[in-house]
Amino acid sequence: MKFTLLALFLLFSLGSQLLLGASNASPEEVLDTSGKKLRTDTNYYIIPAKPFIICGIVSCFNGGGLVLDTFDETCPLDVMIEKANDGLPLQFSPINPKMGVIRVSTDLNIMFSAADQNNCPQYSTVWKLGDYDASNGQTFVSTGGDFGNPSSQTIKSWFKIEKYEDAYKLVYCPSVCKSCKHLCKDIGIFEDKNKRMHLALSDDPFKVKFKKV
Repeated sequence: MKFTLLALFLLFSLGSQLLLGASNASPEEVLDTSGKKLRTDTNYYIIPAKPFIICGIVSCFNGGGLVLDTFDETCPLDVMIEKANDGLPLQFSPINPKMGVIRVSTDLNIMFSAADQNNCPQYSTVWKLGDYDASNGQTFVSTGGDFGNPSSQTIKSWFKIEKYEDAYKLVYCPSVCKSCKHLCKDIGIFEDKNKRMHLALSDDPFKVKFKKV
C-alpha cells in the first residue's frame, strides 16, 4: 500500500513538472529564408512567400518587398508593397529586447532601417496602425509609431509574427495592455484604384518570409 501511494505521488509530481515546463516554454523562434533565427539589431527584408512575377519586354523575374509610400506627400508615410525588388530593410524589436531572438506570438516593434528614405523626418519609421480611412474603407499600416514603452499610449505600435502554413503572417493583436480594447486582425494587402498595394488590416493575411540583408 505504501509503495502504491509513493508511486502515485511520484507520478503526480512528474506530471506537474511536465505541465509546468510546457506552460513556461518559450514561443517558437522565427526563422529567415536561410533557416536561421531572426535576431534583433539585424536587417531583414519582409518578402512575399509567393513572389510577384514581373514581366518586361525581354524576360520575367520574381520580386516583392515593403517600402515607404514616397508617392504620397501626406505624413506620416504608409507601408506599401514594391513588386520590383526586395524593398527596404527592416528591424524587429521585441517587448523584451534582451531576448535577442524574435519569436512568434510576441509583441514587437517593426521599423524601417533606411531613415534616409523617409520623406517625413519629423516622424519615426516605426510601424503604427493608422486611423480608419473612410474613403477607402481600410485601416492602413503607417509609420510614425513609438519605439518601446509598452502601454495603452503606444498600443498601435505593437505587432506580432505568427506561423502561417509553410511561412509566416503579420498580425495586429497587441498584448501590451491587458485592459485595453482593440482589434485583433491579420495584416493583408489592399490595392487602391491606382493599383498601388498597401498593407492594411484584412481577413486575408499577407503570407511572408524574412530575408536577411
